[in-house]
Amino acid sequence: MIIDLRTYTMVPGRLRAFLELYEREGLPVQRRHQGEPVGYFVTEIGTQNQVVHLWGYESLADREKRRAALEADPEWIAYRAKSAAAGNVQHQENKILRSVAFSPL
Repeated sequence: MIIDLRTYTMVPGRLRAFLELYEREGLPVQRRHQGEPVGYFVTEIGTQNQVVHLWGYESLADREKRRAALEADPEWIAYRAKSAAAGNVQHQENKILRSVAFSPL
């Protein structure tokens, strides 16, 4: 299993707007292509205004296939354009994590 860990730092004061738009328009499309996230979080302590989410995949090939389908979906394209125009995101960081033999996931 691999985990796609994504951290988005929001423009201060825009976290709520990002979450509302994402929950309403982005998440339903992602669920269609990627299933449920492993987790979706906001920071309480540490760097503020961050959204952290994790998506699980069987392999890099599985991730590539599902992400390609997502990126081709017209509803996702429309959501991404709307999200970009809203100017909520200041910075994005993605990491791919590979589980070790004794990991519960």
